[in-house]
Order: sequence, then structure tokens, then C-alpha cells
Amino acid sequence: MDCCGLSLALWAPCQIRIVFKLHQLLFKLLLVDQMTSLDEMLEEINEGYNFLMKEDSGVEPKPKASQLKKRVVFGLGIGLCAGGVVLAGGWLFTVALASAVFVGAREYFELVRSCGIAAGMTPPPRFVSRVCSVICAIMPVVTLYLGHIDVSVTSAAIVVAMALLIQRGNPRFAQLSSAMFGLFYCGYLPCFWVKLRCGLAAPALNTRVGAAWPVLLGGQAQWTVGLVATLISISSIIAADTCAFVGGKAFGRTPLTDISPKKTWEGALAGLGGCLATSVVLSKIFCWPASVLSAIAFGFLNFFGSLFGDLIESMIKRDAGVKDSGSLIPGHGITFY
Repeated sequence: MDCCGLSLALWAPCQIRIVFKLHQLLFKLLLVDQMTSLDEMLEEINEGYNFLMKEDSGVEPKPKASQLKKRVVFGLGIGLCAGGVVLAGGWLFTVALASAVFVGAREYFELVRSCGIAAGMTPPPRFVSRVCSVICAIMPVVTLYLGHIDVSVTSAAIVVAMALLIQRGNPRFAQLSSAMFGLFYCGYLPCFWVKLRCGLAAPALNTRVGAAWPVLLGGQAQWTVGLVATLISISSIIAADTCAFVGGKAFGRTPLTDISPKKTWEGALAGLGGCLATSVVLSKIFCWPASVLSAIAFGFLNFFGSLFGDLIESMIKRDAGVKDSGSLIPGHGITFY
């Protein structure tokens, strides 16, 4: 009885139902003839407790995986691939962007059609979602070919509106609004990457990297203002995301917004610091922008654009009732962000 009372005292912090189950288990163990020592009995008690905890939770134990490690590994891999595509520019950059836009648009419209969002609204028909995804992928190509994006957006809006009007049943305004937002967010906004990389064709004459760039790879003419600005923007956004994750995990205490409860002010400040530091350092390496103040302002723009997109994506995920909108990028989970 003393051993039984001692064991129950050790398990006092556990749930009441588990305590009662352990009491029954101990009672049965005391009746077993094979238990010849106290050590064997305590080992059996520990195994029984672990079994009961697993049974009580109803969830299989998941293998521990480092989210930060996945973010860093895949971030570096994606960064190297994206760096090569950005350096190439032109049609290679545009086609790669169009492919990413198509995947992101498909993820968005799958979220719109999910149970969480569809319960409060009428999602667009599946064929309209597919048409919108294709239109979003075509927009960057049209932007590179025509040099502007207004015509493509207007044409896309007309096509989608007509498709919704001719569908069977009663068209709903929620279908039109969700489809138009998808065209804007997943198709129109990414076109500015094409304008940034391919539109700013003025050579970055002061860039020391460009002066030493091999002639076979384009020489100094390859290093334009658009290339430098795109590299700094992408690097700053990756640094902001990584620093915000690390800072939030280490120091996060104050919630940033109800849209995403896990985001904190501490993490946001860490992300801002990482973004500004990356922007300033790369501006010194590429000699663009010329002043530190301009580099800081450019970093601010990149950070707030990144944070704004992250919060919108979190809002969509929350309405859809999912954690990640996709599994294409482990540790990051999404594409259309």
C-alpha cells in the first residue's frame, strides 16, 4: 500500500481520468505473481502510463522535425535556383515566374473552394477557377511582350465575367469577387516582377560585380538596374521571413494581429532588422542604390510588402481552416505568397 500511495502521489499532476486508470493498473500489478521486484513494477507502471497517455490523446506521436532546418535548406535551394533564373532574365525569368504564378493561382482557388470559405460564400465554378489560373499564368508573358499590363488585366476581367454569366444556375456576386481578387492577387501583382527585372534595362555602371562578370555570361551589360533591384528585393524578403521566424520563436511574446496568432511584434521587428540589414549590405556590394538612406527606404518597402502579403495569405488560410496552402515548399508551405 505504501508503494501504491507513493506512485499515486508522483502522478498527481496528471489528468483525473488517467489517475484512476493508473490506480486500477497498480491494483492489477500487485496481484501478478511474476512481479518480484520494485524496479520491475515501476517499469511496468511507466509503460502503462505512456500507453494510457497515447490512448487519452488519441493522436499518434509525430516525429520531431526542425521547421527552421527545413526553412533554411529549402530557402537556400530555392534561392540558388531563383538566383540563376533572375540572372538569366528575359523569357527564362518570365516563363519561370508564369509557372510559379500558375501553381499559386491553383492553390488560391483550391482554398476558395475549401469547406471553411465555401460555408460562408458561393465559390466560383471549377472551370472558372481553372480558366483564372491559366489567365494568371499568361499575364506575366503578356507583360513582357507588350511592355504593360493594363490591357491583359482588363481582358481577363471581361473573360471571367462572361464565363460566370453564362454558367448554369444563378451567378453570385461572391463568385465574381473571389475570382477578380484571384486575378488581381495571383496574376496582376506578380507582373510587377517582370516590370522590375526586365523593364529597368539601364546598366548598373557602378557595380563592381558587373565589371568582373565573365563576357561569356553577358559581361557588364548583363548587370542592369532591374537585375540588381530584383536580387536585393528577393534576398531582403527571404531574410525578413527567416529572421521573423527565428526572432518570433526566440523572443516572441506580444501578438501582432488576430489574423495570425503566431506572429508577434518581436518577430516582426526581427524581420524588419534582417530585411534592412540585407538591403544595406547588398547595396554596398552592388553599389545600388547609391546612398544608405535609399537602401533603407528600399528595405522598408520590401519588408512591408512582404508582411502585407503574408497577412493576406494568413487571412485566406484562416478562413479556409488550413495551416499551409500548399506543400510544394517544405517549411514554407505556400507558393502564391
